[in-house]
Amino acid sequence: MVLIVDKYAEVRLAYRDGMGVNDLARTFHHSKRKIQEILAQAEPPPPAPREPRPSLVDAFKPIIDAILAADEPAPPKQRHTASKLFRRLRDEHGYAGGAERVRWYVRAHRQRHVETFIPLAHEPGQRLEADFGHIYVDFPDGRRLVPVLVTTWGYSNCPFALALPTERTEAILHGLVTAFAFYGCVPRELWWDNPRTVAPLIFKGRARGLHERYTALASHYTFAPRFCLVRAPQEKPRVEGRVKFCQRDWAMPVPQILDLQRLNVHLRQCALLDQVRTQAEQRETIGQRFARERVQALVLPPQPFDACLRQPAQVDKYQTVRFDHHRYSVPRALAFQTLTVKGYVDAVTVVAGDQEIARHARSYEPGVWVVEPLHYLAALGRRPAALDQAHVCRNWELPAVFAELRRALEKQHGATGGRRHFVRVLQLLAQQSLAQVEQASETSRTASGFRVAAILHPNGLTAAARGPTGPRDGLPAAAQAAQVPLPNLCPFDQLLFWEGTDDRRSPAPAGEGEPETAPAADQARRV
Repeated sequence: MVLIVDKYAEVRLAYRDGMGVNDLARTFHHSKRKIQEILAQAEPPPPAPREPRPSLVDAFKPIIDAILAADEPAPPKQRHTASKLFRRLRDEHGYAGGAERVRWYVRAHRQRHVETFIPLAHEPGQRLEADFGHIYVDFPDGRRLVPVLVTTWGYSNCPFALALPTERTEAILHGLVTAFAFYGCVPRELWWDNPRTVAPLIFKGRARGLHERYTALASHYTFAPRFCLVRAPQEKPRVEGRVKFCQRDWAMPVPQILDLQRLNVHLRQCALLDQVRTQAEQRETIGQRFARERVQALVLPPQPFDACLRQPAQVDKYQTVRFDHHRYSVPRALAFQTLTVKGYVDAVTVVAGDQEIARHARSYEPGVWVVEPLHYLAALGRRPAALDQAHVCRNWELPAVFAELRRALEKQHGATGGRRHFVRVLQLLAQQSLAQVEQASETSRTASGFRVAAILHPNGLTAAARGPTGPRDGLPAAAQAAQVPLPNLCPFDQLLFWEGTDDRRSPAPAGEGEPETAPAADQARRV
């Protein structure tokens, strides 16, 4: 019978109190030799290892080892299970034993080949790890899966998270620039897995062919780009844990947010609050350790990196350039020129040299044209019919006075003439603000409609309305009392739409507009 340590203690205590060996043997029902063995050592000796009993599976172990070795290059979900191995041994090799013996041997074989790790310790300011995670968020239009860029320092584990619309290169550039600004410093090394948006080419070992814009980012901030071995995410354990922490702590319960901007405010607050937490096996808070890290890290450059993609693009006949399968408009003066398109995570700009020509909000919906109506004002003077036929004009949201102005002009000058007058007013938006043109239109309102001359030349009309501004002292009384009537500008209004056009036909009589239909040759020239 195997004795436990409690029985050993009872025997030794009785011997200490004066009981002899014979009495101990009679009291505890053991032989004298066993009593003397208990008195010689304080606890029972460890059990001797049991010799393994022979098993029917022993003869098939080389076959099992060969099958498991052949499984190593196979995908994880297409490798042999213990049950599959048992069936193959039984059907193909005549194994007559049970499945449990095969399962025990496979478990022991896999435990011998499980990878072990060496604890890592990084110097302050040396290493920043980055990765993408995904969280579900409830927006007003429904629940969506949002990619989140997560970064953390190797020494302090100080986190940062930023929700982004995509995981593309420009989003990564924007996220890292924002992270460096949040930390107020730059790491000496930045570690990633192997995302194709950062490292399009993967060579042997740790050699990588980087995206040119990521190379420019590393050059701007002077950090060393580093990458894990393929299928070895355990080389950056800090950020792997941070991604799970973001999903299970910062995003629980599921956030109910209006937009990405408010979601990023929430994530930033979570990152700041986490700095006052003390991690297990540490005596300092995350923020205190990060303060040591900031001293050793690189200093931010004076100017942030221009986090965008750049590519040349030629303006087509529709005054648009292509970027990411979308079209963005530019002014007519740049038609058919080759420009530079800069794609940011939330905007697209068109640049000629160092001058920004156009800026649009970035669109991620496929097949969308992003156009600015102001870019088409010059072409609209030659093609006024586009007011009703082009979506860029139909969808132009203008103040209500513009719709009233057009109706009044078409009533006064006919459909074609009124449309041309209205285009002349719209072309003022190229030099004046929308509020100024709206105010001029309201001021020109009369009982019979609107006066286009007052909108196009408000200063001259006001001066004429005021009359002579010089002093009248010394003039005869009859001259001082004289009143000069204002000129009638209605005939001039009829000629406004002919100015600056290529049409040389005689103007229509006052009050009549051009006919709605024109000869085929004339229509072809105008379209």
